[in-house]
Amino acid sequence: MNFDRNTVIGFVALALLFIGYFYFTTREQQAYQLEKARLDSIELAKTPRTDTALQPQQQSVPDSNLQKTAAGSFSAGIGGTEQLTLVNTPLVRIAFSNKGGQPTWVELKKFKGPDSTNVKLAASDFDKFTYTVNTSPGQTGDISEFFFTGGKVITNPDSSQTISYQLTSAQGGTLVHQYTVHPNQYLVDFNLGVSGSGQMFTGGVVNFTWQNRAVQLQKELGYEKTQSKIAFNAGGDFDDAAASEGDSETFEESVKWIAVKQQFFNTTFLARNNFSSGKVEWTSPETGNTVVQATANLQVKLPAGNGNATVPLGFYYGPSDYKILKQYGNDMENMVDLGSGVFAFVKYINRYVILPAFDFFRKFTTNYGVVILLLTLFIRLLISPLNYKSYLSSAKMKALRPEIDKLKAKYGDDKQKISMEQMKISREAGVNMFGGCLPALLQIPIFFALFSFFNSNIALRGENFLWANDLSQYDSIANLGFNIPFYGDHVSLFTITATLTSFFISIYSMSSTPDQDNPVLKYMPYIFPVILLFVFNSQPAALTWYYTVSNIITLILQFVIQTYIIDQDKILAKMEVNRKKPKTKSKWQERMEQMQEQQKTLQQQRTKK
Repeated sequence: MNFDRNTVIGFVALALLFIGYFYFTTREQQAYQLEKARLDSIELAKTPRTDTALQPQQQSVPDSNLQKTAAGSFSAGIGGTEQLTLVNTPLVRIAFSNKGGQPTWVELKKFKGPDSTNVKLAASDFDKFTYTVNTSPGQTGDISEFFFTGGKVITNPDSSQTISYQLTSAQGGTLVHQYTVHPNQYLVDFNLGVSGSGQMFTGGVVNFTWQNRAVQLQKELGYEKTQSKIAFNAGGDFDDAAASEGDSETFEESVKWIAVKQQFFNTTFLARNNFSSGKVEWTSPETGNTVVQATANLQVKLPAGNGNATVPLGFYYGPSDYKILKQYGNDMENMVDLGSGVFAFVKYINRYVILPAFDFFRKFTTNYGVVILLLTLFIRLLISPLNYKSYLSSAKMKALRPEIDKLKAKYGDDKQKISMEQMKISREAGVNMFGGCLPALLQIPIFFALFSFFNSNIALRGENFLWANDLSQYDSIANLGFNIPFYGDHVSLFTITATLTSFFISIYSMSSTPDQDNPVLKYMPYIFPVILLFVFNSQPAALTWYYTVSNIITLILQFVIQTYIIDQDKILAKMEVNRKKPKTKSKWQERMEQMQEQQKTLQQQRTKK
C-alpha cells in the first residue's frame, strides 16, 4: 500500500472506521440505574443457577389445601414426585420432567463449556415453558406447577424418539405435551394437544410464557454480551436487538419465533403456525455469569370447533451455525451475524464468497489455522488486481520523487506553489492521484466481512493453532493482572504479529512518499499500527492470524513487484510520452487550482498588511 498524499485519505478513513466500528460493537453495557440494579440483584438471589445432575432424579413437593383449591379440576396433578427422563441422540442429551411436562435442561455433546464439560442450555431454575389454564370458575393455574402422567420414550421407524405427557381435568379435559427428538437435529418438535379447550382457555387463546437464561459460555463475559442478541421473526421479517443493553419489544403482528442468541449458541421458541401477538423483555445483570435473561409472553389463537386442537410448536437448542439454521427456514440463519448495522451488506460477501471458500478448504485439513491461511491466499488472489494498481501507483510516485524534490528546492517554503506544481506534474505524467486511496477503500468491506465471519463462525470454537487454544477467542501469552484502558488485561501474540507486520509495511512504503515534510503523511503510517494494537487485542485469534498472514503476503508482493516486475525506466519513459500529449483539466482539477490560487492571493495580501 503506497502512502502518497491522497492515500492518506484512505488511511484516515480506514482508521476512523476501525475506531468507530469496534467502539460501538465492543463497548460494555452502560451502568443501570441504582434502583434497577437493586431489583436485578434481588431477582438473581431468588433464581440462583443450579447444576442439575445428569442422571434421573426425584424431588418431593409438599402438598397443601391451598394448592388443591387453586388447582380446581386439575387437583390430581398437585402433590406428585418429579421424575426426569433422559433422551439421547448423537447430538444432544435432553432431560424431560413430568413436572410441567417439559425439558429441564439440554446438553450439547459436541461442544465444551468454559469448565471443559459439555455445553448445557436452558439449565437454570429460571428456565421454563408454561401457560395458564382455567382450573375452576375464577381460578387459573400455571401449567408448570402440575405433575403430568406418562413420560415413556418411544422409538419411531425413522429413529426419532417421542415422549408424551398428559394432564387430565376432573371434567374430562386433557392436555398433551408431545415431544419428538430427531437423531441428527437440534430442533425438538413439540405438539400441544388440547381436548375441551373451551373450558380451559378463555376466548380460545393460549397465553404462553417462555423464560430463558443464557449463561457464560466463552472466555470473556463482557465480550460475549456484546456478541449476544434477542432475535425474532415478526411480521415476516427478521430483526434483533442488543442483549447487553436490556430492553423490551412488543409484537402487534404475528411472530414465527423468538430466540436468545449468544455468540455461538441459541435457544429458540417457535410456532409452526405463528404466534398471534406477544411481548419480550430482557435484562443483562451486571453481576454473576448471566449473559442475558429473557421472558416472552406469546399468544396463540386456538381454532374454533369442537374444543379439540393441536398447536404445533418447537424448541431449538443448539449452535448458531448458518447451514444448520438455514435448513429450518423462517430466516433463522440470520441469527448468525455475518454483517450488520452500517456494514449489513457484507453478509452477502460472507454467504456467497467467504463461507463457501472456508468450507471448501476445510475439506483438505482439520487444522483450522491452515484453513485460514488458504482462505487468506484465496482472498488476496481475488483482490490482486486492486493491489497491483496500488503498487503501480506507488511505483509511479516513487519515480516522480526526484522531480518533486526539485520543486521543494525551487519554491522553498511556498507549500501552496509546491502543491500546485505537484498536481501539474502528476497530471502530465499520467499518475492517478487516487491510485493508492481507492484500492484501500475498496478493501474495507472485505475486512469487515471477515471481522463478522471470524466472530460468528462456530467451526472455529475450541480449535487450537500454534499458541492459541481457541481460534474463536483472543490468544493470550501473558495475563497482566491489571487492566489497561482500551487494551485489556492480557497480551495477544497474534495481535503483536499483526501490528508488527503492519508497521513493517509502513516503513517499506514510506520510500514512496513524495512529501516527507507533511506531518500527517509522515506519522500516520506509524500511528495506524498502534491503533491496530488496541483494536485487535480482544479480537478472535482467527482474525489476527488472518491479518498477520495477509500482511506478510503484502510485504512479499511489494518487494517482488517493485523490485522484479515494475520497471522504473519504462514508467519514466511512459510518463514522458504522456506529458507530450494534450491534457484537459477536469472540473475538479480546475476547482482545486482555483482554490489554491485564491489561498495564495489571500496569503500574499495578509503578508503585505
